[in-house]
Amino acid sequence: MKMTTLLRGALLATTCAGAAHAQELTSVSFGTGWLAQAEQGGFYQALADGTYESFGLDVDIVMGGPQTPMMQRLAAGQIQFMQSSTLSNLDAVARGIPVVSVAAFMQKDPQALLAHPDKGFDDLGDLAGLPTLYLGGSGFDTFFQWMKGKYEGFSDAQYAPYTYNPAVFIADPDSGMQSYVTSEPFDIQNRTGWAPAVFLLADYGFGGYADEIVALQPLIDSDPDLVQRFVDASIIGWYNYMYGDPSAGNALIQQDNPEMTDEQIAFSRQQMLALDMVMWDAAIAGGLGCMDGGRIETFFNEMVAAGVMTADVDYASSFTTDFVCKNVGADLFPDAAAQ
Repeated sequence: MKMTTLLRGALLATTCAGAAHAQELTSVSFGTGWLAQAEQGGFYQALADGTYESFGLDVDIVMGGPQTPMMQRLAAGQIQFMQSSTLSNLDAVARGIPVVSVAAFMQKDPQALLAHPDKGFDDLGDLAGLPTLYLGGSGFDTFFQWMKGKYEGFSDAQYAPYTYNPAVFIADPDSGMQSYVTSEPFDIQNRTGWAPAVFLLADYGFGGYADEIVALQPLIDSDPDLVQRFVDASIIGWYNYMYGDPSAGNALIQQDNPEMTDEQIAFSRQQMLALDMVMWDAAIAGGLGCMDGGRIETFFNEMVAAGVMTADVDYASSFTTDFVCKNVGADLFPDAAAQ
């Protein structure tokens, strides 16, 4: 009988962790950036299928949400790891918080802009012709400033506050709206019966990572073994979630967030697969979680040019590739057997 991906992952985790089961588990807390959802699936999978435990870890996933100050909790030592993004890390470093990204599971940031499907738009720059763009405050301050530098025609006059309810966008055919490519398009199609036109910013050069694991520099300095074990176990969790049976992880997601439907989870996971959001760029050669320092430098320089960051920010301190790009768990990728 063919061994399942999930079982192979569990065996690999046991092999990598050695005698972890015989040891006392180390308790760590991991804070997510939002309510439980498929975009955190690999972490939930590693908890659900015992991978974290096999690496000697007792992991508590602390769910984020609206107005949850997760970065402050990390800075205060209330959690050891958290989910973040390249831009959030740069902002934290600029504010004097010694955060370091140690892995990145979304090679493409899921941030996107939406438009009505009957407008005939083919390119992100086409949205400059819309009179209204519904954007969150952070979106206006960050990726919209980047868009203004990249394309002619975008202006602050287009800005309208986005309250995370797509009803205003749906009702206004001459508008665009910020979105996660893995989330709002599904909601809009369910409400209206039509699929919005989707423009994934990463496809137009917005090069930051997402679904990163970040920790404080003092923890990395004092206990690199703990960091490595958490990263490795998370990598295996992400392989099993994306390319194996995700049901165990999904059950924990819905336990934390009962409003998350099976259909939404399936859509989000399928988008991550279809758009190569986790297996792309650096991850192809180095495995899931891998990062490219040159890409982060380029992204930082673009944010400086857009006025989002100042040039004196020590961007290089915001990440390390010491814990990734080692192809941990790479045999769990479906194509591995054919290589």
